[in-house]
Amino acid sequence: MEFIADFSKLLLATCRDVLPIIILITVYQFLVLRQPIPHLRRLIVGGVYVIIGLALFLAGLDKALFPLGKIMAAQLSDPVFIYGADIMVSQADWKAYGWVYLFAAMIGFATTIAEPSLIAVAFKANEVSAGTISQWGLRITVAIGAAIGISLGTFRIVTGTPLYLYILVGYTIVIVQTFFAPKNIIPLAYDSGGVTTSTVTVPLVAALGLGLAASVPGRNPALDGFGLIAIVCLCPIITVMGYAQFMHWHSQRKK
Repeated sequence: MEFIADFSKLLLATCRDVLPIIILITVYQFLVLRQPIPHLRRLIVGGVYVIIGLALFLAGLDKALFPLGKIMAAQLSDPVFIYGADIMVSQADWKAYGWVYLFAAMIGFATTIAEPSLIAVAFKANEVSAGTISQWGLRITVAIGAAIGISLGTFRIVTGTPLYLYILVGYTIVIVQTFFAPKNIIPLAYDSGGVTTSTVTVPLVAALGLGLAASVPGRNPALDGFGLIAIVCLCPIITVMGYAQFMHWHSQRKK
């Protein structure tokens, strides 16, 4: 009964959030385009599915993904697991958190491979390029970039280094790569950074970062827990352009 009450509140909140979009589309259709809404029955049924799906997704975040991320961070940063004993630590030793970096990379790779938005972009890229851009090649390259980004982000949380250093160095690499990468891959590479941070990746990554910042000694969740997603957006751009540059160099060498 408690779940039903909570879900009802989420459903009402979702209806409230979606209502402005429905009003905007309806007003634009009737007053600007002055056309009847095509396939009205299908649109209504689809809209109901979307609202229910969004409410279920929000309920899943609250009941499963956010708690899971916090539990994983707490267990991975437990002194018993890190140092082999229940001891008080005032300052974290970054060298002792190797399993955290490895787990962050693995969870980043797995969630990015399963990301629906990345699957959609990879499918369209394969379709537009007439098969030149492989779906799995693009997905794996982006997933590797996301894995590197999350691992770097957890390293930043453990060490407490400033976020702007990672962003500054990362975008400097991106700018340099932009001058040398094949021109037809640059827009796709920039889009690949955005599609990694969607429905599957963001909840786990955000919960992992906040949980880790709350568990690591000397870290503040408000200062150190955020910024992980920014690094995750950045690294796939580098890996996709790097992959394109390598393939271009390889094809020129074969010729």
